[in-house]
Amino acid sequence: MAAPARVPVVDVQSDNLAELWPSMVLALRSATFVAVDTELSGLGARKSLLSPCIEERYKAVCSAARTRSVLSLGVACFKQLPEKSENTYLCQIYNLTLLCTEDYVVEPQSVQFLVQHGFDFNKQYSQGIPYHKGNDKGNESQSLSVRTLFLELIRAKKPLILHNGLINLVFLYQCFYAHLPESLGTFTADLSEMFPAGIYDTKYASEFETRFVASYLEYAYKKCKRENCKLRDSSGQHLAVEFCSYPANMAQYIDYRYCSLQEESHSAGGGNKVPVCEKFSAYGWCPKGVKCPQSHNIDLIIDEDDKLWEKRKKRKHKWKHRKNMEVPANAFQQESSGEKTEQAQNGEEGPPRKQSCYKPAAATELAEITPSREGRPLEEISMDMETEVSSDASTQWEENLGSTERTAAQGAAALSPCAKGNASDSDQVERKSKFPAGLSGSHPAIPETEAAGAAGKEKETQGPPSQGGTHRAGFDAFMTGYVMAYVWMLKKGKNTDAAAGPWLPDCHNKLYLSGKSVPLQIVKSLFSKSSKAHSEKIKLAWDSA
Repeated sequence: MAAPARVPVVDVQSDNLAELWPSMVLALRSATFVAVDTELSGLGARKSLLSPCIEERYKAVCSAARTRSVLSLGVACFKQLPEKSENTYLCQIYNLTLLCTEDYVVEPQSVQFLVQHGFDFNKQYSQGIPYHKGNDKGNESQSLSVRTLFLELIRAKKPLILHNGLINLVFLYQCFYAHLPESLGTFTADLSEMFPAGIYDTKYASEFETRFVASYLEYAYKKCKRENCKLRDSSGQHLAVEFCSYPANMAQYIDYRYCSLQEESHSAGGGNKVPVCEKFSAYGWCPKGVKCPQSHNIDLIIDEDDKLWEKRKKRKHKWKHRKNMEVPANAFQQESSGEKTEQAQNGEEGPPRKQSCYKPAAATELAEITPSREGRPLEEISMDMETEVSSDASTQWEENLGSTERTAAQGAAALSPCAKGNASDSDQVERKSKFPAGLSGSHPAIPETEAAGAAGKEKETQGPPSQGGTHRAGFDAFMTGYVMAYVWMLKKGKNTDAAAGPWLPDCHNKLYLSGKSVPLQIVKSLFSKSSKAHSEKIKLAWDSA
């Protein structure tokens, strides 16, 4: 089994912002693409966030963004290293602790979720980087602030990667850019000008490109990592990620995430294996949270999904074998009819779909418990509104998708108030490292490969069966970027012309929408103009660049 990889996350707060600023700006400007994630103080009423009308959804998210705040911001800059291979990246990850200077709502479930996953509110209120929402107050374009950092992201003109990104984008706009426009059309018009290199949603990519049976962030990340390891072991084209080796004097700023391919507790043997929580397996969240007696181990969930898929493949093979045998016409028709029914039930037309633990009252239950990010009972706080839809909506969705196995009986399997990574518990085993670390970007990068082991690491601690790792915006941003880098590699392997048109055409400017068979397109239509606040802000951004 591959040794755990250390993923260094640079903690940025008010007392070290000036010191780390040059490295962050350099990382943004030199990146091939940038992945972003947020932690929020709440989302408001979940029912309106899932309205069938997309314009109503937008208004609901705007209301939340105006009354809630971003508590932390994760930024992961992926820089391609063509001198090594076209699929090798240097990744620099930052976790910014923020403090809104205006009054804002904090939802109790949000606080509970964040505390359970290691968020330090004492640190936020004592060292959080202050910011205000809405339009600029005077000339702020040259100040060292998170609003200016967001401007640097826009100036960099890099592809922007998010997981289930609509909520993220609305909060980023309101908190760090300008007052939100009233209409969705104007908002998407503004976004298309702010990020001309394109916006990419890993939730959409996981659903419609890789066709994973589940698409909440941690599941997608670990699934990509597993498949990538198989490619590496077979000497095939594979993704490689390297990190900076930071100087010892910067160790106080670095938090290492340990992300093994599989947990030792899982691979050690299945003697007294804890059963998988079906709710968490399907949706990436569980109403019982860390108190759930069943397992939330993503590796175990993926193992079971793989076994189920192999079983379906064997069943399909047997069916094909019988179909090719000579039988009386009428008998064949009966058998074929029966097999088609079985095939539809088992999802053998198209990608495998996770069996849903859907219940008719799920939407009501979700609104009560509030679920990343990527995305949960409050797990959703980090933005994943991937929740179950009604059986009627599910049936209509199934008809629209056709080949994907989303039957009405399954309810909306694969929609998950995910762990958008955000909702997802980052790593099952998280350990705080005492290794030297330091400033990124301003120092020459001494790569530390993803596969490099952590020598002398502390022994992993075992928690309750359901417990996952610490939930952080920085690491979630890394997982988001990793998923997109893997999808990009697969698409290039299918002879996609990387030199022509958008960076990743099949996912370009498409945001995932829960319960919808089509994405939200980030385009400037003939009927929508850019907002006045955006026009003034974008001009200022270029004039002060």
